[in-house]
Amino acid sequence: MSCFVEIDGSYLEGGGQALRNALALSVILNRPVRVVKIRANRPKPGLSHQHLHGVNLLRDISNAEVNGNTLHSTELTFTPRTIAGSMYKVDTRTAASITLIYQMVMPVLLFSGTTSRIDVIGGTNVSFSPQAEYMQQVLMPNLKRFGVSFDMKVLHHGFYPRGNGRCVLEVEPLRTLNAVQLNDFGQFLSVKGSAYYAGRLPKCIAFDMQHSAEREIHRLWPDHECNIQVFKHPPDRARDNGAGIILTALTSTGCMMGAATVGEKNIDGHMIGSNASCELAGYIKNEICVDAHMQDQLIIYMALATGCSRVRAGALTKHTRTAIYVAEQMAGVNFIIEYGNFGQTLISCEGIGQCNAYI
Repeated sequence: MSCFVEIDGSYLEGGGQALRNALALSVILNRPVRVVKIRANRPKPGLSHQHLHGVNLLRDISNAEVNGNTLHSTELTFTPRTIAGSMYKVDTRTAASITLIYQMVMPVLLFSGTTSRIDVIGGTNVSFSPQAEYMQQVLMPNLKRFGVSFDMKVLHHGFYPRGNGRCVLEVEPLRTLNAVQLNDFGQFLSVKGSAYYAGRLPKCIAFDMQHSAEREIHRLWPDHECNIQVFKHPPDRARDNGAGIILTALTSTGCMMGAATVGEKNIDGHMIGSNASCELAGYIKNEICVDAHMQDQLIIYMALATGCSRVRAGALTKHTRTAIYVAEQMAGVNFIIEYGNFGQTLISCEGIGQCNAYI
């Protein structure tokens, strides 16, 4: 009988983060896991469509024995057997976040024996999840420091409520993950970004986003480059209404931070642009090396890396604390948090040096 590591899905953030990281580490470390109280702190607890698709995709990748993988289930056991890199397709038939499904499976596919290709239909730009452009422009350069090589193509953009977006993720396997030192901000160099709109929405929404964001950055740093492009997704790439902005800030040491906001029902372009630029400005002023949405995504890689990783972040989010809890339970690592000025935190972890058994 398998000995399960038990993970409390209601811990802190109480959403899907504990489930995603617990199952990914279960497959990579070949440790059976039981996740209880899944998404207990959400209005509709249990597995949603997005989480269920992620669970079933990991089941297929690892040939796992799974119990509790049904819609709204609040408890799940997962016993992995292998890691099979291959071509996989998922159609969520909703606006379920494509990037959160990728967040769940990408660490696993790094430890497979071959290049993997994951084709997913769902939402590319939806609330409460990373936008597709954030994954391409911010996650990719940050994970490259660990030695991770992936490519993501957006074939079609999909927004709430219908979805219909489509992305293809290709992940190259690696032998081990490098430890990273993301604790030197250097000098702020520039801000780049894009304000997009799609469907029947007027272009003035995107220009409002652009003007508000550029005004805030130029007010604080009048001598620095701030280049925000406006564009419309053509009908063959986005059928439905949607709008949003993605901003990135680059420093002299290669730190890449991002802030992204997606429009909802009543879209106020000025508010969207202002919110994103104020968030990004906060990272720059406080010399943060990773943004609030990147923190939690790096934890699993720090835990698995060879050597001690150090990351300078802002105040720890509940997502990050949840990711640390899961990593410590599953991998036996110890994260050290040091507190500095202006809300800075230094996150350190001696990784376990996980090796890929398939290459």
